[in-house]
Amino acid sequence: MERAQHGDRGAYRALLEEIGPLLTRFLRRRLRDAQDVEDVYQETLMALHRARHTYEPSRAFEPWLFGIARHVAADHTRRRLVRLRREVLVDAPPETATEGDGAVGPEVVQALSQLSTRQREAIALLAVEGLSLEAAATRAGTTPGAMKVRAHRAYKALRRLLGS
Repeated sequence: MERAQHGDRGAYRALLEEIGPLLTRFLRRRLRDAQDVEDVYQETLMALHRARHTYEPSRAFEPWLFGIARHVAADHTRRRLVRLRREVLVDAPPETATEGDGAVGPEVVQALSQLSTRQREAIALLAVEGLSLEAAATRAGTTPGAMKVRAHRAYKALRRLLGS
């Protein structure tokens, strides 16, 4: 890891290949679902990459790595539980649209047409597709901060245009 911190790509690649099986075994003991293990494995590698500058070569590498993995797994589990609490399971999806279920009226369509292209894009990515701020920003080719500003301005303009 010390060589990887100094820019040695070969050492970094070798490190990632070496820790792969260890990390997978560690995560399998903590997570039930194989898909969760794969997701947390990838998230852990990203967290490792972002935190690589914090590793101190005088200390053991494995506890540092597994500490990162433990935090990533805990965050993943917490997010999963929040999502499960919000889900409502039904026998069958509704067949027809009813008032108040997200159907867009002509006044909303008219208001949306008055927004800038970037503001409409922000609404489409965040509100319609339900992407995270980071994912929407990536798709739009901008930063999360800029996407947040676009969305805020779009919502503000819609409130003004719709009179609410």
